[in-house]
Amino acid sequence: MSSTPVNLAQEASTTVGEPIVNMSIFVAFVAITMFVVIRASKKNATASEFFTAGGGFTGPQNGVAIAGDYLSAASFLGISGAIAVYGYDGFLYSIGFLVAWLVALLLVAELLRNTGKFTMADVLSFRLKQGPVRTAAALSTLTVSLFYLLAQMAGAGGLVALLLDITDRTGQSIVIAVVGVLMIIYVLVGGMKGTTWVQIIKAVLLITGAAIMTVLVLAKFGLNFSELLGSAQEMVSGSASEAVAARDIIDPGARYGGSGLSKLNFLSLGIALVLGTAGLPHVLMRFYTVPTAKEARRSVVWAIALIGAFYLFTLVLGYGAAAIVGPDRILASAGGENSAAPLLAFELGGVILLGVISAVAFATILAVVAGLTITASASFAHDIYGSVIKKGNFDDAKQVQVSRITAVVIGVLAIGLGILANGQNIAFLVALAFAVAAAANLPTILYSLFWRRFTTTGALFSMYGGLISTIVLIIFSPAVSGSPTAMIPGSDFAWFPLSNPGIVSIPLAFVLGIVGTLISKDTENTDKQAEMEVRSLTGIGAEKASSH
Repeated sequence: MSSTPVNLAQEASTTVGEPIVNMSIFVAFVAITMFVVIRASKKNATASEFFTAGGGFTGPQNGVAIAGDYLSAASFLGISGAIAVYGYDGFLYSIGFLVAWLVALLLVAELLRNTGKFTMADVLSFRLKQGPVRTAAALSTLTVSLFYLLAQMAGAGGLVALLLDITDRTGQSIVIAVVGVLMIIYVLVGGMKGTTWVQIIKAVLLITGAAIMTVLVLAKFGLNFSELLGSAQEMVSGSASEAVAARDIIDPGARYGGSGLSKLNFLSLGIALVLGTAGLPHVLMRFYTVPTAKEARRSVVWAIALIGAFYLFTLVLGYGAAAIVGPDRILASAGGENSAAPLLAFELGGVILLGVISAVAFATILAVVAGLTITASASFAHDIYGSVIKKGNFDDAKQVQVSRITAVVIGVLAIGLGILANGQNIAFLVALAFAVAAAANLPTILYSLFWRRFTTTGALFSMYGGLISTIVLIIFSPAVSGSPTAMIPGSDFAWFPLSNPGIVSIPLAFVLGIVGTLISKDTENTDKQAEMEVRSLTGIGAEKASSH
């Protein structure tokens, strides 16, 4: 049995296309998008142009870009791999991400857009004390962005390792570093305008590529989805691994069945996925790139249609990879679970389709990391440097300069963390970022928008409590140590039993927000509360604010 993975790994490493062709398609994509970024970046002098593209995108353009921002490598590589290996339980990521997006739109997206200017902290500090709340919001934004970046970097390492046949950790680490450097260049040169165009191009390519692969997979099974499911289960049942062969990938429970602890882990994951999007700063910031509330609503319609269609495609792609490629070959390949979609592309269309789909996946990673980096750097420059350190006494040029320096620092940190997380399933890593966003940001966003009595102390209790509890529980969870799939597999300092802490940290943050408000003696500005309520619901004043 022990020799099987070696043979499969050798087979995988010799049957994933031509590294030279794959590299050529990568280079062509980077060259084209770099040209677009340079063309788009001619006007990037003011903070508004650099951070929000001057609010110059239409609703449909921004809707496509939102889909590009939201459909990360986790959606394409991570979910396809999770469905291929675990079946129904893997598809729960798709359901969670889609429902999360609808929750984010219904609860907060337009209200935030109407109230803010550049960043999430603009909204959270609108009627509270500026300094402490902006600092907490910026720290939370930076933390969520780093977790999300970590997932994308890990995806880049696994994907390029598979395509260029790089199996050693050093080579994969170099690949991650190259992705980080490209990401930094996109942000430094293009700002939000350049980054948005990269996301639009990437979204069109990703959804088109996934649609073509979906049609090819269904065509192989006579457009009969039931036959596809049966073939996938048959392939899994014939696995050389006893653990994989015992799975029923059509019914729930292949990953989150069995013990009560496993089911609790699933519930925790579900809570983090559904509530996390409404607290993701890089997705919420996209709504500031349109000029009016009407265009923001048009963005929403486009984004829902594109994102919903894509997640239906992942169901076919995941089961298609299980039926056509097989879980053994997927798990034995250089990218592990994350290699399911590229391997499926190779089986369906040979070297060319593999190269194109892989370039699309690579584009996905580059676009998302660029969006994350500009969000994090904008948050630091606008919220901490501009509002806390300089107390509003700064010019646009200096703010943009600080943002660019921050982008470099964040890029270097992301490279280091991405190397550490290389090999993890990226859908799982993104779920950790969702847990941080849901605990640290969502309670304060909801309380700020809907609870008149909410105070600065309540905001700080909720944000710091949610952030610290989530980070601590993740560090001491099986995600980091004490399990075969942990980030640090050789050690065991895990005392928290769940891989995702959402079920504990998110309710805790909501409770802390209430406790902090009830025990505080803060007297908040009632005029500001009334103004925020009117602005958030009607958009009056938002267009004027975003133009400054």
